[in-house]
Amino acid sequence: MKTSTKFIDIGTRLIVAGIFGYTAFLKFTAAPAFVYIFQRLGMESAGRYGFAVMETITLVLLLIPRTAWRGAMLGGLMTFGAICMHLTIVEINILGDGGLLFASAIVALVACFSIMVMHRTELEAELN
Repeated sequence: MKTSTKFIDIGTRLIVAGIFGYTAFLKFTAAPAFVYIFQRLGMESAGRYGFAVMETITLVLLLIPRTAWRGAMLGGLMTFGAICMHLTIVEINILGDGGLLFASAIVALVACFSIMVMHRTELEAELN
């Protein structure tokens, strides 16, 4: 990996790790927006804690270079599910946040996809 690509990779992984770290913290501390979301899904509080643990695992995987593609894959799947839930069951504007949670899910999904592209050789080697 070239030096410029390596810096982009590290920056992208830090951005996604920051998003997952922040949302996991909010889920663990029972922020009203996340309590509302998981009540609408019928998964409060076990689902909220379960997803917070999965986000913490994703965060750790993203911060370790050898496992970054695994974290990106897990994070991409979780954020894709979150986007689908926002578009179908839960609304985009959660408790007046102006769509910030929805936008952060989109940013995380795009960043996870780019991390998987940057680590495609490791991904292909693992899958073959």
